[in-house]
Amino acid sequence: MSAGYFSEPLVLIINTVVSAYIFILTIRVLLQYSGADSRNPISSFVIKVTKEPLKALKPIFPTVKDVNLSAITLMLVLQMLIGFVQWFGQAGLALWPIFIWSIAELTDSVITILIFSIFITIILSWINPGAQHPVVSLLYKITEPVLKPFQRWIPPMGGMDLSPMAALLGLQVLKMLLIPPLQALM
Repeated sequence: MSAGYFSEPLVLIINTVVSAYIFILTIRVLLQYSGADSRNPISSFVIKVTKEPLKALKPIFPTVKDVNLSAITLMLVLQMLIGFVQWFGQAGLALWPIFIWSIAELTDSVITILIFSIFITIILSWINPGAQHPVVSLLYKITEPVLKPFQRWIPPMGGMDLSPMAALLGLQVLKMLLIPPLQALM
């Protein structure tokens, strides 16, 4: 058996666990930015899971205008850890490409989470409008900062709110404009 026999599953486990924690940190940033209710059971879970590591970083990286810089810093460091684990042992392993790759990955993740959140809220509004589940209220709260500008530009027409469709298109275009230039810097 070669060393790769055990290292590949180990890399998979590390990547999965760290990626899951980055996802939770991303949700925390979005919830805090949108002003979601911290008493919501989902919010409460996210806060508890991320509280200790962020407490140590908070004096160095404070929250500015509802943007939790300590969570963003931890997300970046963890994403870079994934990059180091994935490319460990490759010749010419440098900090700059992993840093840029990490920023591109995190940007892509945030936009993807917003896209899926909007898409889910669209489906929920068709299936079960006015649902009172904790997840549903958080989805609406997360998507609110993205949807508000589009709702001002596109008023409801005949009872249909087309602003989520415009927001989805805008997020896709934003993703297309931001990610390739970042990847080109690598």
